[in-house]
Amino acid sequence: MTTPTPFRVYKGDGDRLVEAGKETQRLVMLPAGDPRTVRAQRRIRVQWGQHLLDDVLDGRYRTVICGVNDENNDRGILGELFKLIPTSQWTLASATSYAKMFRDSVSVHAREDREPYVLKFDLDRLLILALLRPAGRDHFTLEDVFRGFRTISKMLEGRRDRHPVATVSFLGARSNRLVAHEDGDESSLESVLDAMHKAGFEGDFYPPVTAWDVAPTGVFASYPFPESLDRMREGSS
Repeated sequence: MTTPTPFRVYKGDGDRLVEAGKETQRLVMLPAGDPRTVRAQRRIRVQWGQHLLDDVLDGRYRTVICGVNDENNDRGILGELFKLIPTSQWTLASATSYAKMFRDSVSVHAREDREPYVLKFDLDRLLILALLRPAGRDHFTLEDVFRGFRTISKMLEGRRDRHPVATVSFLGARSNRLVAHEDGDESSLESVLDAMHKAGFEGDFYPPVTAWDVAPTGVFASYPFPESLDRMREGSS
């Protein structure tokens, strides 16, 4: 019986030369599901190892979701997105000013509405849907993410002109950070995905660069994660 030739990734000696050691920044991607069957369920693709700004520049997305506040967005991704679209009339200063004007307006006319609000920035070929950070806080919570993405999901429903869509993770953010609860601890990536998914979101999710170094913990390419994970958790408790 003929021994099958091992699958190779690289040309020449590449496979041997690119073996990742323990000190190397790396991910362990775990397979899930059967690629020969269609799951036909709503899911969020996790874009491990991909660069959101490059993908936006390449025109892969029509809509991008991120955060905004009415004080200072200098350290967030919003300004970088504005720079990518030279035809846009938005600047970081004008976006922050708009957020403040919107905040002042709703405080008078829609005081009973529940935050966070979603602001739209139309950059010609790219639409930015920005969650406005709740007043009086320097962070978002998981509840904010759930409510905000529930609104965003309704804004995207039936609008094929607003797809494909991608979102930042809000984890590790400097201008509009996300915490699990008011105690200040940062949430897990799974908890963020769960909040977005329960809110009805379907699209691409870009983890923070800090998450690219979680080996030996294995990661999956989409959410919901396989049921086997819950079974393993139940067995370890």
